[in-house]
Amino acid sequence: MTRTRHPRGVLDTSTIILLDRISDTAMLPIVPFITAITLAELSMGPLVATSQVERARRQAHLQQAEAAFVPLPFDVDAARVFGSVAASLWQVGRKSAARSKDAMIASIALSSELPVYTCNARDFEGIEGLEVVAVPVPS
Repeated sequence: MTRTRHPRGVLDTSTIILLDRISDTAMLPIVPFITAITLAELSMGPLVATSQVERARRQAHLQQAEAAFVPLPFDVDAARVFGSVAASLWQVGRKSAARSKDAMIASIALSSELPVYTCNARDFEGIEGLEVVAVPVPS
């Protein structure tokens, strides 16, 4: 894992959720992207919230992401890379099904030749060829 600031990079779902709490923007890429997978994860959030306050908070994250980003798609190139991502996870003893959304985000990043910026670097451990930039979790 590196701490290099790249001109472009993919923010994973954990980073988008904590984005308003990250005070050091130098920890993020100059031009950030999200994936359609992150948008899918965010769209599920309000539907499974257990309180009105939490539902509203999650809805705000979703609307903010929809307004701020045009998500990178899980396209044919990402689908082709997904096989090697799943194999990398399998080789290190991690079940790709349990990490399927992270594996899809990684596939999009790899096929787009972009690093992944994440507050949960362990989610991407063992994925061969993926550059992961750990973003410190805000307190």
